[in-house]
Amino acid sequence: MEIFFSADTGGNLVFLGEEESAHCVRVLRHRSGDEITVVDGEGTMMRCRLKDDSPKGATAEILERHPGWGGHPYRLTMAVCPTKNNDRFEWFVEKAVEIGVDVIVPVIGERSERKVFKPERSRKIALSAMKQSLKARLPRIEGPTSVKDFIITSSGDLKLICYCFEGETTRRSIEEVLAEATEGADITIMIGPEGDFSPEEARLAVGNGFIPVHLGPSRLRTETAAVTAATAVYLHHIG
Repeated sequence: MEIFFSADTGGNLVFLGEEESAHCVRVLRHRSGDEITVVDGEGTMMRCRLKDDSPKGATAEILERHPGWGGHPYRLTMAVCPTKNNDRFEWFVEKAVEIGVDVIVPVIGERSERKVFKPERSRKIALSAMKQSLKARLPRIEGPTSVKDFIITSSGDLKLICYCFEGETTRRSIEEVLAEATEGADITIMIGPEGDFSPEEARLAVGNGFIPVHLGPSRLRTETAAVTAATAVYLHHIG
């Protein structure tokens, strides 16, 4: 199933940007009269008929709208420290979007090896993953913020932090905590850098309502832990 993206609609028309138009017309060789599928990044899939097959700016007539297409019955924010190897973080972005995530926040911690993060490339990866996984809502990739600022300003029904804690406090399994959550909860999960959160960051998180959780006995890389946590939320709600 070929899916195109456009946030530019007016009345019963949808306008494809230059990149999407070129892919539709030059690469896939669609012509006026062909039916195409377009998503708006806000949750709606549109069945359309191509009216103008310009490779620089194609236009299509909207035949049907399908709100909530490819959505999930929860809201998930993943606050993850960017990895030293940026490819690993981008792999997480791709997989999290495929699984089901609403917001990704790159957080910079005291022990983060990567202190600078530019979100533009991750946003392109998220767009591609949205279309590939048959979804109509484009997750938001935020600009970077510090771990402490994120903790202080974060909100949501259920806030979780994955951290070792070294015997400081009892951690519960993420499955157990999710099982007690209300239906359709607004969930936030924090994943630390390769060197984990600092003790001060962890204590600040707990003091601001974050629940300490673990993802099992294995020691996981940052991106693996993040994908595992997103998968746990997904499976809990669709299982």
